[in-house]
Amino acid sequence: MKELGNKTPDANLSDAGIEACKTAYWNLSPEDLVQHALDKGMGKLSNKGALVINTGKFTGRSPKDRFIVKDAYTTDVVDWNYINFPFDTNNYQNLKNKLIAYLEDKDIYVRDAYACADEHYQLNIRVINEYPWSNQFASNMFLRPTEEQLQQFSPDWTILNAPGFHADPEIDGTRQSNFAIVNFSEKTIIIGGTGYTGEIKKGIFSVLNCVLPHEHGVLSMHCSANEGKDGDTAIFFGLSGTGKTTLSADPNRGLIGDDEHGWSENGVFNFEGGCYAKTIDLTPEKEPDIYAAIKPGAILENIGFEADGKTPNFEDDTITQNTRVSYPIDHISNALNPSKGGHPKNIFFLTCDAFGVLPPISKLTKGQAMYHFISGYTAKVAGTEEGVTEPQTTFSACFGAPFLPLHPTKYAEMLGEKMNEHQVNIWLVNTGWTGGSYGVGNRMKLKYTRAMITAALEGVLANQSYETQDIFGLQIPTTCPNVPDELLNPRNTWTDKDAYDNKANELAAAFVDNFEQFAAKANAEIMEAAPRVKIL
Repeated sequence: MKELGNKTPDANLSDAGIEACKTAYWNLSPEDLVQHALDKGMGKLSNKGALVINTGKFTGRSPKDRFIVKDAYTTDVVDWNYINFPFDTNNYQNLKNKLIAYLEDKDIYVRDAYACADEHYQLNIRVINEYPWSNQFASNMFLRPTEEQLQQFSPDWTILNAPGFHADPEIDGTRQSNFAIVNFSEKTIIIGGTGYTGEIKKGIFSVLNCVLPHEHGVLSMHCSANEGKDGDTAIFFGLSGTGKTTLSADPNRGLIGDDEHGWSENGVFNFEGGCYAKTIDLTPEKEPDIYAAIKPGAILENIGFEADGKTPNFEDDTITQNTRVSYPIDHISNALNPSKGGHPKNIFFLTCDAFGVLPPISKLTKGQAMYHFISGYTAKVAGTEEGVTEPQTTFSACFGAPFLPLHPTKYAEMLGEKMNEHQVNIWLVNTGWTGGSYGVGNRMKLKYTRAMITAALEGVLANQSYETQDIFGLQIPTTCPNVPDELLNPRNTWTDKDAYDNKANELAAAFVDNFEQFAAKANAEIMEAAPRVKIL
């Protein structure tokens, strides 16, 4: 087996079960990986110098095809549910052996990298890829060791990634021919049948979401984070479409990271070394940082082109709405290095409430924070998906349900403990509708949302008076600089107050119904924070 590139002292794939292959390319530079992709006809260069690739059949994650091997480590630790599907140990070993046999007939690309910017929790990862652009994605998204670190590198976890290898569901125990399987005892992830690169990133995120809370008492979080000039850290949770990326991208604050973080006794730290941003309808006006980050080293996924065949057409959703770009975090000019911050002073739960019921900003008690954290609410609006004709509630536990091996109450209780210990303010921010539901009211203006977040970050809201919203029991500031007072209490923005009360009650009932699945393991403080559904 000929080995090229920068190798670590244990540059040996036998630990991963690979004894031979055509050629193993170790830790190639982004430039070399781009050239390999071009030479193999796997991509093309855009006019911005970024590699453009097509991930094939899968342009997003396949949650129902993500499994966890059920064994002595996981049996009593993992919350087995509709997200965490168990996989038989024997089936795993047989499938892994078949995947390895497939790779041994290929050129392969090996990447030594790590996760967790806090050195106390550093997780060394060896990624073995069939495709050069998958390996470049790993280089972009994980933290990149220095030459000195490479000389001492030994992997804690291994990822075997072969998009061209397909399982036989009847023989291998998978649901379909594609799969992503995590084995905590063996510390290995095997991925096959899908070229979607996000499976690599989220596989390690799932690992950290188990190992850090369970073994180290570190809260893992699906969030963005930034830091002010005075060292004050802020965290932003939110599902797609709530404004998480936009609101955390602040030219006056340093970016810690845009997606995955841990909160330890030392503060907040990024898991990743890069960003994986959506590009649909991207413009330099709407997302200047992301737009500027698309340059050599970045990878564009599943985009279309203008007529010249080189200029990306970010409005083109022919392949998918989930067009993406990955790039190293240092493509963002105000990114912090290392990607760490202190204990947060403010945490924002972002929701796009299309019902126009929730306040544009409200301060949460500890119990409410845990309740809303477990709920992870936002709403889809008409037109976003086929068949959606009116707002639909969406709940995702801890704002990241697909990646949580443990029960959601575990993460929520850790959040409550840290909120107490560090005297953190937690705010619920509605970036959705006001003055009525979608189709009647208007979406909250971004300038007002920014003004409210700025007021919270600067401590201005701490000195304001508050009123309590009925039903949800939320504390609403009565005034906020640069925001009209009448916008702060959503009921005041509705012409028909009875219609508001009915819609608020409807949303409250949806919260309560959703929370029934968690109630058995939720403590009294969390349950007490539930909204009060009224009989109207």
